[in-house]
Amino acid sequence: MSTGTGAASAPAPATHDSLSTLPQSPQSPEYPEYPERPEYPERPEHPKPPTDSGGSDSAERAGTRTSSMFSSLRVRNYRLFFLGQAVSNTGTWMQRIAQDWLVLSLTGSSTAVGVTTALQFLPMLLFGLYGGVLVDRLPKRPTLLVTQSAMGATGLVLALLTLSGHVHVWHVYVAAFAVGLATVLDNPARQSFVSEMVGPRQLQNAVSLNSANFQSARLVGPAVAGILITGVGTGWAFLFNGLSFLAPIAGLLLMRARELHVVERAPRGKGQLREGLRYVAGHPELIWPIVLVGFIGTFGFNFPVWLSAYADDVFHAGAGAYSLFNTLIALGSLTGALLAARRGTARLRVLIAAAALFGGLEIVTAGAPSLWLFALLMVPIGIFGLTVNVTANTAVQMGTDPAMRGRVMALFMMVFMGGTPLGAPVVGWITDVYGARIGFAVGGLISLAAAVTIGLFLARAGGLRLSVAWSHGHPKVRFVPRERREELATAA
Repeated sequence: MSTGTGAASAPAPATHDSLSTLPQSPQSPEYPEYPERPEYPERPEHPKPPTDSGGSDSAERAGTRTSSMFSSLRVRNYRLFFLGQAVSNTGTWMQRIAQDWLVLSLTGSSTAVGVTTALQFLPMLLFGLYGGVLVDRLPKRPTLLVTQSAMGATGLVLALLTLSGHVHVWHVYVAAFAVGLATVLDNPARQSFVSEMVGPRQLQNAVSLNSANFQSARLVGPAVAGILITGVGTGWAFLFNGLSFLAPIAGLLLMRARELHVVERAPRGKGQLREGLRYVAGHPELIWPIVLVGFIGTFGFNFPVWLSAYADDVFHAGAGAYSLFNTLIALGSLTGALLAARRGTARLRVLIAAAALFGGLEIVTAGAPSLWLFALLMVPIGIFGLTVNVTANTAVQMGTDPAMRGRVMALFMMVFMGGTPLGAPVVGWITDVYGARIGFAVGGLISLAAAVTIGLFLARAGGLRLSVAWSHGHPKVRFVPRERREELATAA
């Protein structure tokens, strides 16, 4: 689920008491084109265009960090993008519900529903990295016009087939696969285009608002889809989704090209996929957030497996409880997105802490004795899960050279989105054999272990050590440079 060019400048570097200080890649003849650099370098490769955005952020022009929750919406181009996505995201959630319901109605098989979902994710797993290579070569706005049009067309075709009474299950399979193919280009292009619209200083705010946008649609879309399906049929939900893409297409067409933070596109050449992988492997500030998101996406985000099992087998409360659990997770995710929008930078210590709390909360929630306590704990799980996603997304984007951002974000999305279908059968087997509580706890344990292991590795590689001291009668735990540890211990 989900919940991403040209950074001309970056936030101030973090102090040594955070995990934001990372080891640097050693310069070697093998990678001469990627010079040694700090985590978030000041890159002057493209001057900022003059802004006539109808109220773009003055704090950005002054070079200061803003704490406004909706500051990126002051940028006209991003405001058009955001409003268009709000409409199309609602339609996308409506189609997801209608699509699953239609397949179940046509076949009576839950396996067929699973096949539909797998077909929608399969292109990202197979071609995601190649999509990133193409996105680095192509202009982002025209690319998005093509992908958004293609996804809208699939909704209209399904609407025509369903409303005319000629739909078959293989039609839905083909449509799901076609949407997946469009997503191969659409996802990295949308992630990279955010930075072109708002610039580096507003990037985290914009990424957070994108997540809030998606989570809001997650609350509204299924409810509207349910009304349409029961009232007039699934075909009308498909029709709404197809027409909903007119909003983002109109927004893209109305944007002012002169106000975009344009970056130089990668030239066509051989070995660009391998080049992208080498680039990520050579920069630990990129690879470790991606690895962490991979573990959490694969083992920690299997909520359909766990929540349905808790609703039926643990609390015996049926579909109403399952819907309640999902709604509360969506509310938590929306809250997490809005809170993340207030932060001006993406610090890796926030990422590690949020991932550890996410895993720990899953372990605690697994043993919840009552339905209402279990349901209430869905909210903080949603908050910290979304914080992991937004922080990792922003950190990876801002730490990536603009010419590489399409490939890096394609890898990020492939790992995050593709991990869940791979981990779901394993988690599902554990849940079936050992029960829902054990399955949920195992997912949380793996997430927590990944967060702690990667956090300790980054601290060690960055020359940091864990310091535990007392300050004003309270324990204070933080990472400090090796040479300061003894000073702090003495002062305490």
